[in-house]
Amino acid sequence: MQSEQRETGTRHQWPDRVFHWVMALSVIVLCATVFLPILGLRFDWVPAHWIAGFVLVAAILFHWLRVGLVHGLGEMMPGSDDWREVVGDLRARSGAPGPAKYDAYQKGYHWLSGLVVLVLVVTGLVMMAKIDTPWWRRDPSILSDAQWGLIYVAHGFASLAILFLVILHVYFAVLPEHWTTLKSMIRGRGPLLARGAGHEQKD
Repeated sequence: MQSEQRETGTRHQWPDRVFHWVMALSVIVLCATVFLPILGLRFDWVPAHWIAGFVLVAAILFHWLRVGLVHGLGEMMPGSDDWREVVGDLRARSGAPGPAKYDAYQKGYHWLSGLVVLVLVVTGLVMMAKIDTPWWRRDPSILSDAQWGLIYVAHGFASLAILFLVILHVYFAVLPEHWTTLKSMIRGRGPLLARGAGHEQKD
């Protein structure tokens, strides 16, 4: 069995933790500014909404830069081991899945939430044509009514999806068995492997 020193280390570097919490805060503001008025809380939500949207775009661009220059796609790309983890009955025939920093479910959540956020960002940026900002005047004529309808439907469904994913993420994060992983997103140190054992990753 590995020692505690071998099992733990720097799981998340500080730029990645900053990205995570900036993204989380911007998504919370986006959700609050959309759903609170629906629940009856009246306030001027539009400026806070699009500003939080731009913060989210900046955070995503930073994340892509980190992936391209520092992390690479390898740690988050699904592979045969992840399929073995999800489809449990294959383990006996194909062998147990190997060690990984992120397990199959974490990877699946990452890609699903990434797709949903991408839909939100693209449709949200298009919708910016319908409001006045310090940089341009509104011009809804860039799309037809039918096209605007599709944009709003996609944005609405993605909004509901991201709200569900945020609730799901918070639920699993506060489970006692995930506390060490949650703490690693605050202070950096935590379990180096989400699946398997026997491999040590460098700090």
